[in-house]
Amino acid sequence: MNKGHIKICLIIVGSVLCNFHEMFSQSLKELEEQLIELKSEQKEVENKIELARLTLLSEDLKSVGYPKWNQEVEVVEHNAMVLGYSEKHEQAAWVAHIILPQIEFGNVSRTNDFREDSLVSTGTAVKEDYWYSGYDRGHLAPSADFRWSATALSESYFYSNMAPQLPELNREKWAELENLIRDYVVRNQEQLYVVTGGVLKDGLPTMKNEGRLNEVSIPELFYKVVLDNSGEEKRGIAFLLPNGKCNEAMLIYAVSIDSVESLTGLNFFPDIEVNEIEAGSDVEPWRTEEMTGEVLPMNPATLPKGKINSTAAKFNMNEKACVCGTVVSTKYSEKSSATFLNLDKKFPNQVFSVTIWGDARKNFSYLPEEYLVDKRICVSGLIEDSKGTPSINVINEKSIEILD
Repeated sequence: MNKGHIKICLIIVGSVLCNFHEMFSQSLKELEEQLIELKSEQKEVENKIELARLTLLSEDLKSVGYPKWNQEVEVVEHNAMVLGYSEKHEQAAWVAHIILPQIEFGNVSRTNDFREDSLVSTGTAVKEDYWYSGYDRGHLAPSADFRWSATALSESYFYSNMAPQLPELNREKWAELENLIRDYVVRNQEQLYVVTGGVLKDGLPTMKNEGRLNEVSIPELFYKVVLDNSGEEKRGIAFLLPNGKCNEAMLIYAVSIDSVESLTGLNFFPDIEVNEIEAGSDVEPWRTEEMTGEVLPMNPATLPKGKINSTAAKFNMNEKACVCGTVVSTKYSEKSSATFLNLDKKFPNQVFSVTIWGDARKNFSYLPEEYLVDKRICVSGLIEDSKGTPSINVINEKSIEILD
């Protein structure tokens, strides 16, 4: 092949490649346009689904019936929550909403668009009422409960859905409670009806920060009432938490719905018959997977003077104390001949442990790792830190009182 032929071939190849490039470029452009169109159609369908869910949610809330209070409130209906606003306390006496199983796959992020609620005729609290007050703007209906809907999540930032909570409640045990309830919804794939509020009464203190525009009452207690009225087995529970540091295990704060009604003067379910559910306070259905194999710490109010429960041990480090709880797990180490006991929570989530070293085992008339399993005991001694866990070293069985 001479140089002329080679040149002609190169021109032909170049022309073919050019045509291929133009063809694929046009094809790529068409595919990208189709993708944009599909995304637009998908967004339109998603909006319709969201609207349908919001409509059903509103009907479900109405079917249960709104709470009734013995004081005056203004009932305000939003897309995914309803509230009874107390102008006297400048916050809602109750906020009712429903948590849907769709939260498991919801991906709407926090908006933090705190704002006044224009639907409250008397006006609501504002930013200046909370700013530099020392209190968080605590959500009553949590924003994370609405992460399947941008509309509903944004509405959760109305000041009508806020109440003053100390940071040690709002960011710790209150957040843990919200997660526990969402966990139930995801595990059971059933929607939950939830009512939340502060316990409002005469004589509550108000926030005193400079620049405030309203007098916002500071609740001493907060409640959350939960009803599973959709599954085959109807059940309910309530939680009552102080507005401050909560040191006990979450389920210690579980109470009956009846008890919260007596405390608040609210009738949470006036339109449906749930008397048996309201009287109960069985915590077992509300345990998370992480709580499996655990028992509730002993109620401090029922313990004799001078004795503390397992969760209080960490506040008595390097002090002599008598710690009471249930032995939920034990381990005997052949290498060190030591016995380890965990009270109320198993390893690796233990909150308090007991160590009986090998040379102390001869001071026991029984094998502690076998005999003490599932027994409620009180252990006396010096509380020390054992790799981050409060622990007592026991040298004889006299230091262990068996309660049952």
